[in-house]
Amino acid sequence: MQRGNSLIVSLDVGTYKTAVIVAEATPEGVEVSGIGTALSQGLRKGQIINVEATVQAIRKAVEEAQMGASCEIHNVCVGLTGEHVAGVASQGVVVVKDREVSRSDVERVIEVARAIALPAGYEILHVLPQEFLVDGQDRGKDPIGSSGLRLEANVYVIVASSNGIQAVGKCVERAGLHVRSLYFTALAAAEAVLTPEEKELGVALLDVGGGTTGMVAFHHGAVQYTAVLPLGGYHITNDLAAGLRIPIAEAEKMKQRHGCALGDLLTPGEMVEMPRVGGRDPVPVPRRRLSEIIEPRAEEIFTLVKNHLGEADVLGRLGSGIVMTGGSAIMEGMPELAERVFRVPVRRGAPRHIGGLVDAVNSPMYATGVGLILHELQHTRTNGVPRARDVHGWQRVRERMVEWIREFF
Repeated sequence: MQRGNSLIVSLDVGTYKTAVIVAEATPEGVEVSGIGTALSQGLRKGQIINVEATVQAIRKAVEEAQMGASCEIHNVCVGLTGEHVAGVASQGVVVVKDREVSRSDVERVIEVARAIALPAGYEILHVLPQEFLVDGQDRGKDPIGSSGLRLEANVYVIVASSNGIQAVGKCVERAGLHVRSLYFTALAAAEAVLTPEEKELGVALLDVGGGTTGMVAFHHGAVQYTAVLPLGGYHITNDLAAGLRIPIAEAEKMKQRHGCALGDLLTPGEMVEMPRVGGRDPVPVPRRRLSEIIEPRAEEIFTLVKNHLGEADVLGRLGSGIVMTGGSAIMEGMPELAERVFRVPVRRGAPRHIGGLVDAVNSPMYATGVGLILHELQHTRTNGVPRARDVHGWQRVRERMVEWIREFF
């Protein structure tokens, strides 16, 4: 990459859109200097089903970002999502060697905590410390320097399918790039839009994308739960296409221009132009008709999320409510409908602490891309923070698996 090593590039390969963001670190945060986007053609529900189509979308987005930032892109921080991404809580216990907790003690207890039985074909993506206890006393996230004999760690382990990880790596490499880090997309989006206060009081981040809805819940500043549902904005588009009897492409345009997830917000008698197949002239249709199709599907998505959060026993700990990101979160009425379903405050989340092309990326649809950059920047500034999984050459993945996992800490 030209212009030194100060540039960080993110790659968000979504079901509907592939986005590349080029940014540079500043004292205030990051300055965005280039953006590239392309329609995704090779994914379904977050899973890559057509490698060549995905590679072409990545190349197109990269070329556009390179032109805007006047640089060459070789390394990217990549987001990973899909129903195969899951999380589980784990614990570890070790004896403190010198009766004062050191960094090596912390590394040892995390190593013990991450030693969980994985399903066949799965790998660890992240190990996120939740809290440490010294002789049974809570020491928060930094127990180093505490006196005691017994160190315990509660962690949250995020795992992903090996096939899913390899598919992403294969597409990135075939596009002529190297994966700098791999990160769960909902966790990346949280990095970009949530405040420390929200994480402390309790908050759930919903990343409502085209084919999936990712979620991550925080409490006391730590991740408590993650999941990915195979439902998203594409399913709303598909319902519109079937209900209005129009092509998928036209249904997507109708959703983006006139869609509303809550009919109560609409003005009575409001009409919009609906295209028709076969070159026929558009016809007027009540905007409420679109909402009657959109609202049930959006409500279904939110209800499923609510059930997941309830079963994980985190729904009652969302003191700061819910923050929504992703392209589907932009649609009118989404926060209001979510508030009805969850009965907690809901807001849209746009990236914070950014400069440069602010107007271009100040949207929920770019939360993941900006979050990937912020995460990578945080790692470069603070060694020892659990980081995303490094991928230096996909052909060496299996040989260096153990080394990679240790490098996170």
